[in-house]
Amino acid sequence: MGVLSSRMRWRRGGRAPEHPGAGGEQEAAVEAEVEAAMAVVDEAEEEREDGGPAPRQGPVKRKTDPEGSPGKLPPRKRCKDRSDSVHKALFQRGEGSDVQIRALGEVWNLHRVYLCQSHYFASMFSGAWREATMNTIELHMPDENIDREALHEALGSLYEDSMFVRPSRVIPILATASMLQLDELIQQCGEVMKQTLSVETVCSYYYSAESYGLPNIRALCFQWLLNNLMTHRSEELLRNVSLYIMQELIASSDLLVIEVEMDVYTMLKKWMYLQLQPTWKGPRRALLSDASLWFARAVRESEGTPFLDTEQGRAFVPVFRHLRLAYIVCDLPSARIIDQDALIPATWLTPVYKEQWLALLQAEQTKDPGPADVRVSNIQGNSMRCGHQLRKEEPCNWRWSGFNFGWDLVVCYANRRIIFKRSALNNSQGLGVSLLWQRKVAVRLFLVSLDRAGRTVFRKDTEYQILSLGKDEELEVVNLENQDVVFPIYVACNFLYVPRERHCPE
Repeated sequence: MGVLSSRMRWRRGGRAPEHPGAGGEQEAAVEAEVEAAMAVVDEAEEEREDGGPAPRQGPVKRKTDPEGSPGKLPPRKRCKDRSDSVHKALFQRGEGSDVQIRALGEVWNLHRVYLCQSHYFASMFSGAWREATMNTIELHMPDENIDREALHEALGSLYEDSMFVRPSRVIPILATASMLQLDELIQQCGEVMKQTLSVETVCSYYYSAESYGLPNIRALCFQWLLNNLMTHRSEELLRNVSLYIMQELIASSDLLVIEVEMDVYTMLKKWMYLQLQPTWKGPRRALLSDASLWFARAVRESEGTPFLDTEQGRAFVPVFRHLRLAYIVCDLPSARIIDQDALIPATWLTPVYKEQWLALLQAEQTKDPGPADVRVSNIQGNSMRCGHQLRKEEPCNWRWSGFNFGWDLVVCYANRRIIFKRSALNNSQGLGVSLLWQRKVAVRLFLVSLDRAGRTVFRKDTEYQILSLGKDEELEVVNLENQDVVFPIYVACNFLYVPRERHCPE
């Protein structure tokens, strides 16, 4: 039932709203309803104040203080007391009710003038709907997230100034508020979700935000997943991430990868196993070995067919297609694991091997120094993703395995600076070092600090840029001086060091 007309919101605790579409005599009648309802509340208040029944006729005497002046409550307390009285008299006891709502085995004796704060009821009572003239209305819940408690709280919110939403109840209340079109309550639920986002809630909040039209909350949850999917080692999180969310996460260049692309593959293997075996239980360290054994058995039973080509595995193909295989096969131990696991079809890998071999020859045997300009679209889809955790404020150096085309990159952190160094010395991690006097690389960095709930407390991003490095040259890429950095901090990079066209397996 859609909204038939837009209308001003009534601020609760003040004058009750006018009946939608009312005018002239109808408006006067609605005003009389409001006055009658408020009179019920006033009478109840007077009985409580005077210690007995309020007089039925004549002016009402207020209690006075010892000096004879009328006793007055502070405005804020008086407003709160008035709101509490309205809620108790009109909502809880149903005094002066003119409509009965039935749903989920419960009955509420309510008032049209208050219900019309909901766009859902405003449309129902003001249009040509048959409910407009009915005294008893039966509601059918279209959403399984709506329960009696949530409906009771949502209806009760129409009779009070404010409502406390418990985090454990935010999704049922959001579902109910969305059905009743209670904009303020929907907004309040969104604020609760922002404040309580964590590894336990992120997936349910994401699905709810998508279902009930909260794009800001959906984006917040997605960013949380980008930052925490590989930093929070949670089996329950992997169970709860659906196929279509994982597809979007793996496709993103903003995924915080720890350490290199091979680690993305390993995480996906565990995720796929938990999707297929959701009842798995065991120590965290056993998950990967159990997954490897299960997939090995599945491949044997299918007579050597790569798992993603089997009936069970085809559903996961859209996710694995977004793996950046070029940055896995250029590392020998990783390439061997990919071959042994037999999850990925050879038809995917063969063109990647060919492409990487030609790229290696180009880096080793030509004078091409690297990319001349930055095309963000190329970097977004083709870049090497890697990351590292700085646990505390102390100098350290590291390399990322697989970064070995034409130059040896050493990353240094010291004195709140991140420095790239092109080493001209051979090392066991690379395939060789080019002696070209200059090498260029397209790079983007982002640094993130997370609190215990996984929420961002610090972030710094750099633009995509071309860095030019000579042999043994050092270049400062990030300076964190005078910035409020919280450790541990994650350093994530996107590299594109050999220009190429993107090739996707058919």
